[in-house]
Amino acid sequence: MPADRLFRSVANRVAGDTRVLPDEGRLPSFDRATGWLGSEPVSPEALRGRVVLVDFCTYTCINWLRTVPYLRAWHASYADAGLTVVGVHTPEFGFESDPGNVAPRLLELGVRYPVALDADYGVWGDFANHYWPALYVGDASGRIRFHHFGEGEYAMTEMAIQQLLREAGAPDVDQSLVMPEAHGLEVGADWATLRSPETYLGYGQSSGFVAEDPELFDVAHDYRASARLPANSWDLRGTWTLARHAAVLNEAPGGIRFAFHARDVNLVMAPGAAGGAGAGGGAGARGGAGAAVPFRVLLDGQPVGAAHGTDVDASGAGLLDAADTYQLVRQSGAIVDRVVEIEFAAPGAEVYCFTFG
Repeated sequence: MPADRLFRSVANRVAGDTRVLPDEGRLPSFDRATGWLGSEPVSPEALRGRVVLVDFCTYTCINWLRTVPYLRAWHASYADAGLTVVGVHTPEFGFESDPGNVAPRLLELGVRYPVALDADYGVWGDFANHYWPALYVGDASGRIRFHHFGEGEYAMTEMAIQQLLREAGAPDVDQSLVMPEAHGLEVGADWATLRSPETYLGYGQSSGFVAEDPELFDVAHDYRASARLPANSWDLRGTWTLARHAAVLNEAPGGIRFAFHARDVNLVMAPGAAGGAGAGGGAGARGGAGAAVPFRVLLDGQPVGAAHGTDVDASGAGLLDAADTYQLVRQSGAIVDRVVEIEFAAPGAEVYCFTFG
């Protein structure tokens, strides 16, 4: 919806004009969820009389992680006024289908509202959804009245929530907007300097791979670092298997490099079974069978220093001990073209996707 229409809608609340937020259809059910966290199963029928915000997420998605401070704040600010936030966790990577991975990570993120587990994409399909993150706001009669895909538009989303709460009869809804604190991966991207795209490393979706030898899929191969690494490309050093879901380190030591232009560098990775090719959906799990893998991060061949992310120290040292998104680099000052390198000291690392901020 264009911004001017929503702002007019908010202004018209005093006069009782609620026609600007359109009716986008019935709020679908959550019947095809494969489980629930933090709640017994809920349904649109049981939530009648309340405004419902449905948020599609997957816990390693950097775009969703940057929306989490707002979701927490809206839940805290408006639950008593009649808002129910329902998360729908639809996994992108195989390890995100395991509730044993999802539950502790959402707790760490402060998610205290009900979350439907959607391992089979049933709820995703019923909403005809295509994005992480995606949110749909339903009114008290169970009709979708607002939606937004991706990051941003937080003010418009919150004003839509406020309007629908007033429409439902909530008294004295505060019209001020939340100002949540964000830390680590939750901090918004520096869009003005961001010139590197999300890049998958498994051959099912990969791009930008540079190799001295032809790419070989699903077999272990000894890769050599390339002599030249163009912008937004990556290479491997050591014995790796390029699997459909990820690049998997077979023998240590081994490394991966990426030529990037951004403030932040993040990497989705998991500790797979040590020495295994991991051709399936990923063996990494919190407390699972994957052995922890020490790693070190370098910038332009030097210790990362003050530009280290939240998951490494100034020497660049980190530990891959869970299937998750790791923040490797957060720079300050001028942003220029650089090369990040991650060196793994043990086999078994499964690296899925670089993201930037």
